Amino acid sequence: MAAPKLEEISHPPMDQLQGLEYCIDSNPSWGEAIALGFQHYILALGTAVMIPSFLVPLMGGSDGDKVRVVQTLLFVEGINTLLQTLFGTRLPTVVGGSYAFMVPIISIIHDPSLASIEDNHVRFLNTMRAVQGALIVASSIQIILGYSQLWAICSRFFSPLGMVPVISLVGFGLFDRGFPVVGRCVEIGIPMLILFIAFSQ
Repeated sequence: MAAPKLEEISHPPMDQLQGLEYCIDSNPSWGEAIALGFQHYILALGTAVMIPSFLVPLMGGSDGDKVRVVQTLLFVEGINTLLQTLFGTRLPTVVGGSYAFMVPIISIIHDPSLASIEDNHVRFLNTMRAVQGALIVASSIQIILGYSQLWAICSRFFSPLGMVPVISLVGFGLFDRGFPVVGRCVEIGIPMLILFIAFSQ
């Protein structure tokens, strides 16, 4: 049986929502796909650079350690995005680092048993191993909750009104860390904050 032509494929969501450009099973042209991919790369680069730039010095890592963490984040983001695109939901998103993990990672960094290590490189290695172990355990729990459908059952009871305080608490946890950095260079910090709020809306 011959494959259907592009004009013969129907996308009911596109018929119902006139502003929708692409469905899950429709693809942009190669040129547009490359442009969108580059846009996602730039967005991913922000988290892949900002998170290590903030966390690695707290762990006692050097500039070389920071570069290796950035390279690792970009590489793993690429693999995760490729797997999600081929086998997952096929949504056009980059699966990368999240600021939601920064508060627990900062707690691990300030653990007395790790903070008491004198040698910075040894402290960085031990802290990185502790963070990796914590992320492995946390992601394993998320996988179990996802595949067992327990999360789908629980998420029915979450409303936007209940989720706003949770997201806000994560942001407030980073407030005392982020705003002093913005205050060091107000000429760049305030315009970037205004642009961030404008573009997010």
